[in-house]
Amino acid sequence: MHPDNTSETCELCLKPKNLCVCEGLPKLQTQKHVLILQHPQEPDKLLGTARLAHLALPNSTLKIGLSWPNLRSALGREADPSRWAVLYLGSGIKGVPMGTDGLELVSNNAEPLDTKSQAAALKSLEGIVILDGTWSQAKALWWRNPWLLKLRRAILNPKIHSQYGELRREPRSECLSTIETIAEALNAAGEPAETAVELRSAFSRLLEAYRLNYARKKLDRRKRWRRR
Repeated sequence: MHPDNTSETCELCLKPKNLCVCEGLPKLQTQKHVLILQHPQEPDKLLGTARLAHLALPNSTLKIGLSWPNLRSALGREADPSRWAVLYLGSGIKGVPMGTDGLELVSNNAEPLDTKSQAAALKSLEGIVILDGTWSQAKALWWRNPWLLKLRRAILNPKIHSQYGELRREPRSECLSTIETIAEALNAAGEPAETAVELRSAFSRLLEAYRLNYARKKLDRRKRWRRR
C-alpha cells in the first residue's frame, strides 16, 4: 500500500496509488479459465475489482466493451461453448437457500440439473464467464451478446455476504463484488480453497486502504459540515 497519494495511478491496477494492493498480490494458478466481460461505463474506479482479480489469475482474460461476435472473439482463441458457463443474471434457484450448494448449473428455465449431470458438467467446464458492471450494465452485456445463450448457465448461491458492507449498497443481499464472485465460483468448481482465500484477502486489503484514505475523509467532511 502506498502513502496518501491520489494524483498518481498504478500502471497495473489503474487505481490511485494509495489504493494499490499490487505489491504482494499472488499469481494463482487455476485449471478453469475466467473470462471477465466488463461494461465500459462500469462506474466504480476506486472499489471495482475486475482488474484486481485478473492480475491475480494468470489463467484469466479481461475484456472491456459492449459486445463481441462470439466466445472465440471475446476469449481470443478457439473454445467449445458447451464447456463454458456464464453466471446467469437470475435470482437463486427456487427453494435453495443462500450457501446451500455454491455453484449450480441450470437449464435455460433455471431448473437445476440432476446430481449426476451436475457433477459431470462442473468437472468438464473449461471456463466461466463473469459479467462486470452495475446490475443494469450486466443485463446490457447479457442482451448484447446472444452467444452467451450457447453457454451453460450457472447460478451462484454464495456462502458469504459481501465484504463491501456499508461501502456499497447492493440490489440484493446475495450480491458480491466481482472478485468475491470469482472466488466463490472457482471454489465451488473445484479449484484449491487457497485460491478463494487469497482473492478475498486481496479484496480485504483494498477495502482497508479505501476506508483509511477515503471513507474516513468523507466522514470527517460530514462532521465539519454539521458543526457549521
